[in-house]
Amino acid sequence: MIYRKILDELVAAVDGSDGALLLDANGEVVEGAGAADERLQLIAAYQGIALGSAQKTSDRYDIGSIEYLLCRYRAGSVILRPLKEGFYLMLALGAQASVAQGLRHSDSARERLDAEM
Repeated sequence: MIYRKILDELVAAVDGSDGALLLDANGEVVEGAGAADERLQLIAAYQGIALGSAQKTSDRYDIGSIEYLLCRYRAGSVILRPLKEGFYLMLALGAQASVAQGLRHSDSARERLDAEM
């Protein structure tokens, strides 16, 4: 599937990435790459709730669309990017991974995923 190829390329392009997931509006995994295990799926679902809340607030106050949500933790970072029709992309980064590299490559992956939807 083309989604898997895009996610595989994203994980390969970002040194220190743990995995990438494509999720639907309900937080269900559509496709995954890297260490797309149960732990990452749970993180992605909870982070998706935060992304949804941020998007509702953005819409309510008409402050523009959200390009990405970045959550940083001691053990690593999570980048979320909204896609068409409520879908979203999650990239999990290890503690030593470059957030800037993750942001750059996840934006390219977002464009490609949106084009395929």
